[in-house]
Amino acid sequence: MDNRSIAQLLSETADLLEISAGDPFRIRSYRRAAEAVESSTVKISEIAEDTKKLLAIPGIGKGMATNIQEMEKTGTMPLREELLTKYRPSMLDLLKLPGMGPKSVLLFWEALQIASIADLEAAIAAGKLESLPRMGAKQIEKLKKGIEEYKQNSGRFLIDDAEEAADKLIAYLRQFEGITTITPAGSLRRGRETVGDLDILATGPACVEDKVQAAVEYTAAYPPIADLIAKGQNKVSFRLRSGLQVDVRLLPEGSYGAALQYFTGSKMHNVTVRQRALKRGYTLSEYSLSRVEDGSFVAGATEEEIYAALGLDWIAPEMRENNGEIEAAEQHRLPALVELRDIRGDVHMHTDATDGKNTIREMAEAAAARGYEYIAITDHSKNLAMTFGLDDERALEHMRKICQVNDEMEGRIRVFGGIEVDILSDGQLDLSDEVLAQIDVVIASIHSLFNQPEEQMTERVLRAIENPNTRILGHPTGRLLLRREGYKLNLPQILRRAAELGVAVEHNAYPDRLDLCDRDLRMAKEMGCKISINTDSHHTSHMEKMTYGVRQLRRAWLAKQDVLNTLPAEEFLAALRPRA
Repeated sequence: MDNRSIAQLLSETADLLEISAGDPFRIRSYRRAAEAVESSTVKISEIAEDTKKLLAIPGIGKGMATNIQEMEKTGTMPLREELLTKYRPSMLDLLKLPGMGPKSVLLFWEALQIASIADLEAAIAAGKLESLPRMGAKQIEKLKKGIEEYKQNSGRFLIDDAEEAADKLIAYLRQFEGITTITPAGSLRRGRETVGDLDILATGPACVEDKVQAAVEYTAAYPPIADLIAKGQNKVSFRLRSGLQVDVRLLPEGSYGAALQYFTGSKMHNVTVRQRALKRGYTLSEYSLSRVEDGSFVAGATEEEIYAALGLDWIAPEMRENNGEIEAAEQHRLPALVELRDIRGDVHMHTDATDGKNTIREMAEAAAARGYEYIAITDHSKNLAMTFGLDDERALEHMRKICQVNDEMEGRIRVFGGIEVDILSDGQLDLSDEVLAQIDVVIASIHSLFNQPEEQMTERVLRAIENPNTRILGHPTGRLLLRREGYKLNLPQILRRAAELGVAVEHNAYPDRLDLCDRDLRMAKEMGCKISINTDSHHTSHMEKMTYGVRQLRRAWLAKQDVLNTLPAEEFLAALRPRA
């Protein structure tokens, strides 16, 4: 079993325990273990027999280690099977509906044997819910809308779509006099690759108790609202036409830092921070850090003062996943994470020679305007016929044109000749070695035959990176977020071999890829891989997507020195695998 499958079983068991009104501490232990497994850079199945190695993973105790070993043997575990004999797997989907909690799921099951979204939809149509407690017309209508929305989308949104929605709302809120500071929180602030909903926090003179109602009314009048869910004393919840749910909280300045820390999350990070606070005689909420003894205020205006009062360095939001960051903050050993301004070049982009929208010169000018020192033009090879990919002859002519543009730029930016060459079904590259040897940046990528068995796919990639002309492995897992899972391959084996050969692995920063993911980036660093971040731009505007990739690097705890693109042009080229 892969880590994601193990984590899913643990998470589902926690959900089933919650439906059965199980022990909260037991539920939390399963959730903590699921997060630990999913974020681990170790392939759990390879160490499952070694209890000591399992226990070395934060969040895995003796009982959970036994569960993992049972899963590795049988594909499940006794508690999960026991719960599934009582509750059906489809009941887990009911928890994905807005406002649906474990108590409601249990109520529907015990009263009407509702075990799926289809069952619930049929019960609503038959008028069976009206007799149940807390099931008025308004609640039933809310469930109907939730079912419709569930059918329309999975409830997740790409990070750039979520940020675009946040930016538009923030621009609207800034127009209200007296709102001075507005910050997205939640998974968007932590840089998660997809977002379930938006939390927006705002503060300023207009957000104090006797004035906040006007700001609430203004927020509730936001034009793109499709469904106003709730309007409270200082909170407005609504759903946009896209289906994205947004919660806006209007807070006094004295509580803003506490609320920002609380609503940024993650849940397990916050649990650990709150436990630390209690051990020190404090209580931490979304309102403040206060003394347990007398309730007196300690901190609340900024996150920095809250973390400092708890004996911790401030922790960057991207790191708040309960993955060792609190211990590192206590010991003053948090890394100086890479920043967007550290990136000096982008070496994966396409032009109108294949499937891009701009010329070589236009891409170079746009990159220079962004302050880049270098780019590489890496159009497709001939195997991608739909993109009018380059054959040997056209590739060499294209290199000549790139060199010409490089000369025309007169030192304002360096333009490397490159290619994104297809990895064919047997691991051969799509252009001749003679031609590839003349190209500065050769990125080898898979664009076809994604369903090969794991062993065959792994051998295919290994053969490609062993070609002496391959300098970067492009979007290594091939995933498309919310659309396609990555192909099956032994990534640790590939990363180990890439590190041995000096082949860099790409983090593709385009928001529908973000490949390698944060977990795999950590693994790549641990294995000594060189890492390059690129946007895979097909238009000048796509270069702006670099910011989303940098957030994934930060989530992986990468520093400036871990990323090749932070080097000057000549040093970057020298850091790549030497050309054949």
